[in-house]
Amino acid sequence: MKYPVREGLAAARHSAMHLEMRDRYTPDAPEFARWRAGHRYAGDHARLPDWWAAWADVVGETTARGVTMRRARIVCEPVTDYIRYEHDMTFANVAAGELVRWLPRREAADIALPGTDLWMFDGSTVLFTFFSGDGDVVDREWTTEPSVLAMVSTAFETVWERATPHEDYKLT
Repeated sequence: MKYPVREGLAAARHSAMHLEMRDRYTPDAPEFARWRAGHRYAGDHARLPDWWAAWADVVGETTARGVTMRRARIVCEPVTDYIRYEHDMTFANVAAGELVRWLPRREAADIALPGTDLWMFDGSTVLFTFFSGDGDVVDREWTTEPSVLAMVSTAFETVWERATPHEDYKLT
């Protein structure tokens, strides 16, 4: 299972939900280092990193089949540099067909949330992603356990309802 998210997206027929709850991911990534050094994308698809085209293709193929892709990010405020970097690049997620919303962690305090980031496909399968303290992926785990599916669905929908659409979310 080299690309489990892509496998989940390929099998999805109706929906794909991605819940992100960390304020830092892969802090040593070269693109993040370039961004920290002043490189900005400014809505210019031609300037995106090479790997981006493959993800945009996956999103395009998935949404063309009628699958709704939603990504919700729960973030601390003021946001970290990594979240500023993600926010700067999110124009590309939206252009590819993802719906993206942002929720300040303070507004999520009363939501029962899963302990880690995840993808949920068609409400029937969840892929949990486990990270090291430094933000590197260390493992992934699939589940179809009904109680977990119900908890994840409820948590995601509550986050989605409260969250601000990307185009309206202003960084603090």
